[in-house]
Amino acid sequence: MSLWLCLRFPQLPVQCQTLDETQPVVVLEQQRVLRANDCASSLGVRAGMTTASVRALAQDLPVQLLPRNRALEQDCLQQLCCWAYSVSPRLYTWRDDCLQLEIGSCLTLHRGLNNLLQEVQRALQARGYQVEAGLAPTPKAAWLLSFHEEGCDTRHTEAWQERIGNLPLGLLDEFPKAVAALERAGLRRFADVLDLPEAALTRRCGQPFVHYLRQVTGRENDLEPDYQPPQQFSDQYWFGYEVKNTAELLPAVEQLLHALCGFLRQTQLQSGCIDWRLVAVDRQSRSLQVRSSSRHSDWSTWYQLTRLQLDTLTLRTGIEGLVLECHELLAGHSADIDLFSPRNQREPLHALLDRLRSRLGLQAICAIGCRDEHLPERALHVSTDPGEVPTTAPTGAHRPFWLLPEPQPLPRRNGGELYWGGRLQLVGGPERIEDLWWQQPVSRDYYIARGRGGQYYWLFHDRRQRCWYLHGLFA
Repeated sequence: MSLWLCLRFPQLPVQCQTLDETQPVVVLEQQRVLRANDCASSLGVRAGMTTASVRALAQDLPVQLLPRNRALEQDCLQQLCCWAYSVSPRLYTWRDDCLQLEIGSCLTLHRGLNNLLQEVQRALQARGYQVEAGLAPTPKAAWLLSFHEEGCDTRHTEAWQERIGNLPLGLLDEFPKAVAALERAGLRRFADVLDLPEAALTRRCGQPFVHYLRQVTGRENDLEPDYQPPQQFSDQYWFGYEVKNTAELLPAVEQLLHALCGFLRQTQLQSGCIDWRLVAVDRQSRSLQVRSSSRHSDWSTWYQLTRLQLDTLTLRTGIEGLVLECHELLAGHSADIDLFSPRNQREPLHALLDRLRSRLGLQAICAIGCRDEHLPERALHVSTDPGEVPTTAPTGAHRPFWLLPEPQPLPRRNGGELYWGGRLQLVGGPERIEDLWWQQPVSRDYYIARGRGGQYYWLFHDRRQRCWYLHGLFA
């Protein structure tokens, strides 16, 4: 059976702009009050008032008057969709302030209806949004029940039509003429019209009105396109107060990372880079980029790397909001883990490198790789960006990985014996390398030599100059 959960955010025009409750905040549309926060409502501010009435009620208190920002409201709804996608894959935005989620097909995943509703309530409370919820077999009925005080009652879900019947027809603000005609006839509740003959109702109110009622009761399908995840992730957290040290940011960091990684798992994507923006009280923002050498969707790893960077950060001004963005979303790949003994796994090397980079900076850690080149000094490649390091491994004879910055001339004594801190004994080679015949020809014979203390060296004889050079050391 289909089951829909409607999440209606009546204060979205205010809360998408600020969560501050320390001063009265009013959102205006056409110079009249559209919404007011709790602080302003406690002064008597109501929807429809003029700005003069608001200032008169506030008296000497400073009132923040904000114009309605529909674009910001839609951005908040899209961020809520990214979060809600981890609850149900079937959802869509409706009207200007609602999310419709089909949850009947995912109750087993969330271990029952009560657990699912508790998870939703906790997540929205943590985000600071005021929400009204409704639960019904159809999306429009769920929206109507979001205006009922028992709209999300799980004990008597079968009585949803009875609860809708008690609601006023005035909720259908998209049919003002039809509602006014019904109210003049003394029909003011849904119960008064749901059992009327459709033919008579169509003549009085029109086909669209009857079509709407049929969708409410489930006698006609209510089809809306499902939400499609975006190609990038963005979410934000507003504190509602001034944050003055980085330790206070950590709960918000954890919450946003949970939302991101839940979204990544649901979409089977991974990322190797996330971006934080710290929004100050003066609306100036400070960026912080966190990188990982491997793509993943593990929130705890991102949390550790973010915390390491925050520990070195000094806040010069108070922080009001935190924004998390992720633009590099790539197809996920499975991790190489032992299926039978995951607890014995050692920490991957890339995890250690990520923590060192977050603590010391990207330029402090270099990655070393090999390129497909004949000359050893050209085959070794060093970069601070692990993505730029080629992974081609050298083939052929045994070579050292540690090369000197420049080959060092080797002295010869006692009839031609080679010396470097003592006499050298050739134990391997030669390996001939010839290259750059089109520029400055190079021809070398490489040997492995053992020193007096047992250490091994890599040296070569320059066939053109007829000289010996030390080029590398074996570990």
